[in-house]
This record gives sequence, C-alpha cells and structure tokens, in this order.
Amino acid sequence: MKFETPDPNQLQQLLKRCQQQEPKALKALYKATSSHLFAVLLRILRNESHAEDCLQQVYLKVWNSAGQYNADIARPMTWMNTIARNQALDWLRRYKNDRLNDSDDVLVYQPDSKSQTDTIAEQWQTSTQVHKCLQELKDTQRQCIELAYFEGYSHHELSERLEQPLGTVKTWIRRGLERLKSCLSPAI
Repeated sequence: MKFETPDPNQLQQLLKRCQQQEPKALKALYKATSSHLFAVLLRILRNESHAEDCLQQVYLKVWNSAGQYNADIARPMTWMNTIARNQALDWLRRYKNDRLNDSDDVLVYQPDSKSQTDTIAEQWQTSTQVHKCLQELKDTQRQCIELAYFEGYSHHELSERLEQPLGTVKTWIRRGLERLKSCLSPAI
C-alpha cells in the first residue's frame, strides 16, 4: 500500500504549533501522518498491536521534541520517519526476547548496539552533509538506503518492490553505505 506524503509546508506549520503545545496541532499532525508512520512501524515490528503501541510513543516523542525539528536539515516526514524507525528499533531491542513475529529475520537484521547505520540515520537529522552525500550516490543505492532505513523496508521487501534479486539489493545497500561512510568521514 502506498501513501501520499502530506504537504511538507503544512507539516512544518503543525510542528511549529506542536512546539507551542497546541493539542489541535498534534491531532491534525496525527491525522495527516499516522497511516504512513504506522506502515513504517508495522514493516519493522511485524505485529499490529506492537506497532500501535509504538505509534503512540512516536507521537509522544514528536510532541516533546517538536522544537528540535529544523526544516533546513530534513523534511518533516523524514524527521518523523526517523523518530518512528528509531522507536521501533528501540522496541525490538527492549522486547527482543518476546516473540514479536513468526520469523527471527527482523531480529537478525537489527543490531544489538548502536551500529554504523543507526549513526547514519541520526546524522540525517543533524547534518546537511548527509544530504550532499546521499545526492552523490547512485539512484538505486540512494533509493534502497532511504527505503530501508527511513521507511523500514527489509532487504527481502526491497527485492520484491524493486523487482531485483536479493543479492543485488544487498550489494546496493552495502556499497551505498560504504560510499556514505567515505563521504562523511571528513565531516564526522
């Protein structure tokens, strides 16, 4: 299922109003973005009730950290996708002994400690250098990295979505991350 991305300008205004603690702004933000963020969480957690619980935590974080959003660094949906992804990864780490789904693939895919990819995701929010580096990647590498790390797609889901062999998708991601790391090395 594909969701239309809400108007970034509208989302920026809603985030500003959330920063001012306007409950109606949070309600409007939730209405505009919750289906998209729920889909991201569901792809990562693979359990509807866990994704619903995690979604509440995401909006609590958005509400409490709306003042940290910077439009010069990231688009509103990118910023909220990152919060959702990080919240889902924290959820997986916290509850990894609970069987969240029938497959251990998700847990194998998620690192126990902060990895290079988590660091890159955090830098997406805080560094314009990352945007420059992402633009230097091949389109396929950039698309795979954005879908995997900001939309929550697994390698297998990317393979199906892009109609490419799994090994090819993994190679694009690995090479893209290597190029990102190389590009960011002087800035880190």
